[in-house]
Amino acid sequence: MPTDSIAPSEDVSSTVDIPPVEDLLSAAVEAVGGVERPGQITMARAVQRAIDTGEHLAVQAGTGTGKSLAYLIPSIRHAMTAGNAVVVSTATIALQRQLVDRDLPRLARALAPKLPHEPTFAILKGRRNYLCRYKASAGWPDEEQDELFDPREVSATGRMVQRIQEWAGETETGDRDELVPGVNEQAWRQFSVSARECLGATRCPSGAECFAELARARAGESDVVVTNHALLAIDAMEDLPLLPEHEVVVVDEAHELVDRVTSVVSAELSETMVSMAVRRVGKLIEQHFADRLMEAGEDLKALLAAAPAGRLDELPQVLGLTLTLVRDSAWACITALGPRTADKDDPEAAGLRKAAFTALDEVHDTAQRMLDAFGHAEEIDRAEVVWLEAGTDRRPPVLRVAPLTVAGMLRDKLFGDRTVVLTSATLALGGAFDGLARQWGLGPGGGRENADGDGGAKEGAKGRAGWTGIDVGSPFDHPRSGILYIAKHLPQPGRDGLPEAYLEEITELIEAAGGRTLGLFSSMRAARAATDALRDRLSVPLLCQGDDSTMLLVKQFADDEPTCLFGTLSLWQGVDVPGPSLRLVIIDRIPFPRPDDPLSSARQRHITAKGGNGFMAVAATHAALLLAQGAGRLLRSQHDKGVVAVLDPRLATARYAGFLRDSLPPFWPTHDPAKVRSALRRLTAS
Repeated sequence: MPTDSIAPSEDVSSTVDIPPVEDLLSAAVEAVGGVERPGQITMARAVQRAIDTGEHLAVQAGTGTGKSLAYLIPSIRHAMTAGNAVVVSTATIALQRQLVDRDLPRLARALAPKLPHEPTFAILKGRRNYLCRYKASAGWPDEEQDELFDPREVSATGRMVQRIQEWAGETETGDRDELVPGVNEQAWRQFSVSARECLGATRCPSGAECFAELARARAGESDVVVTNHALLAIDAMEDLPLLPEHEVVVVDEAHELVDRVTSVVSAELSETMVSMAVRRVGKLIEQHFADRLMEAGEDLKALLAAAPAGRLDELPQVLGLTLTLVRDSAWACITALGPRTADKDDPEAAGLRKAAFTALDEVHDTAQRMLDAFGHAEEIDRAEVVWLEAGTDRRPPVLRVAPLTVAGMLRDKLFGDRTVVLTSATLALGGAFDGLARQWGLGPGGGRENADGDGGAKEGAKGRAGWTGIDVGSPFDHPRSGILYIAKHLPQPGRDGLPEAYLEEITELIEAAGGRTLGLFSSMRAARAATDALRDRLSVPLLCQGDDSTMLLVKQFADDEPTCLFGTLSLWQGVDVPGPSLRLVIIDRIPFPRPDDPLSSARQRHITAKGGNGFMAVAATHAALLLAQGAGRLLRSQHDKGVVAVLDPRLATARYAGFLRDSLPPFWPTHDPAKVRSALRRLTAS
């Protein structure tokens, strides 16, 4: 695999003519034994035009379009002509590995004869994903065993630690994902550091052989750097130089960008975090400072244990006093630690101090951020939401804070000084890109093209060209290959589980399909209830998410045609089962966020206060994304056929139903259960 290869140092791109993107695409498709698709050609041209003009581009490309080649080829072409890397960001490790292990090696070999040099590429992850040689050898303070873990779990973690130690002497990359089988977070923490804890390559005794630094060096010498949305966000938001210089970013799985960025810029506070800060600083300062912080942490623990879970619209006086005490106690410890550059000639002492500063800064800054989230006269002035997440037998209660929007951050930090291409099979919600564009900070009015359109660039923020949306379609003939069945005759779903009418409908559909069913439920409770109720009624095998690892369940489902699989969120987006094993996708209800979800409910209320339609902007958009992703599980290859059955009648009757239906692939629609069962029986018999 050519991830370690280095492009020639001299700039040969100025003396060698690089073929146009259409010629490169043709050569690549021929080399992999594929067939050029109109949507793929249209997308490749659109990406090239965006790179040339500097406009941002949103591309909806259905399953089977070949979108990876369509964005990789113009990206590689740009890297060759401009002399700097293109960053490709994905939401999942699976797609990162697909790009680096399969797509890019084949593409590099295919394009090498037509380019100045064989394209080079590298994968780059956050520092936490790489083994820290110095921490492994110098014995930085071990994370104390969490008292909530039982002895069996502690013993299992100990065995994992031993396995990491053995692997540390063998690995060439230090990449956690290459450690198979994997290890839990508690074990991995003993051998990794965050970017803020790192001493830096010049100060660390192991800096010259640091796995994270070596990965960055490889990325800096590559034409294409594959990363993830979280690292992209950290690089853009926190001004940390994690990625090499780049002018072009491709965001694949762009429908997940807002959620991933929100996770990066959110924070939490708990007694566990305070205790860790105390442990890290305890031996470095006078005891009374650490004792004061520990007492503040105990006050926080008692308060959170007694408080009801949920969103906090106003700051209770006792919580305000406790957060202030935590903040001030953490600051006193920070001050007692002295200059941050002390012990610079003693790496071990410097490492201990850096770890202490990092933990204390997180406690102090998060407490201050939570205090700042309150006290606004008007709802429209509010910037963040705070909520309490209930604890469990294994985890204490946690206080969380998150921004009400990341649009401004993305507009200024990600889109401000580079060209961004955003792509997914699901971007045009309700038939338009504007909903997601607003969440990205691009705003409305970017225009939309169909596969044959020619939209013009519009001026946007900071003088850069604006954005264009283009739907390149799908190679599938949706009306001839699939049916969208909305069970209009059923009652609306309630809060008391699945009605008997739903269970009868599911039974009849599965029997007509001969099994071969993926059941997508809005909650794990609903999936389990349906499984328990239907196992005795059905003559086909029925699996439920949680019975085994999701990967093994999906494999079992794909390998045995009559088998059915029920599950929840990860199955809505993570299942790729082409062929006769999947003929029916059942969706129990429109997947709106829970009404008591703290973040989505706060965002909905905030948009309404500003004069917008909070329900459509938040709840309906969320539901449309998941519905489209869930329906997209049905057709995964040209020969697939089947039915997407939505049991929730609101998809036919509610005022927002048209928006949701316009977000789905253009299947042939019906409300007639007899027609659907007849079609499924014909498929089963064929």
